[in-house]
Amino acid sequence: MDGKNRRDIAPATEVSIVLKKDQRSGKLTRGFVKDILTRAARHPHGIKVRLTDGQVGRVKKIFPQDKGGRP
Repeated sequence: MDGKNRRDIAPATEVSIVLKKDQRSGKLTRGFVKDILTRAARHPHGIKVRLTDGQVGRVKKIFPQDKGGRP
């Protein structure tokens, strides 16, 4: 998932975001969502979130969550 739809993101979701300072280089930062900052249901550049470590950026990738059923 590419992070453009708000419904795909929830607190504790593991994501990669691009920070404002890294937009030109495209460097991604990985972490867990603390807060969803974008109010719209969709955003063409990615939903803006705050990670648990306080960094803010737009979601570029969402990692699948482990459902706990794996051996």
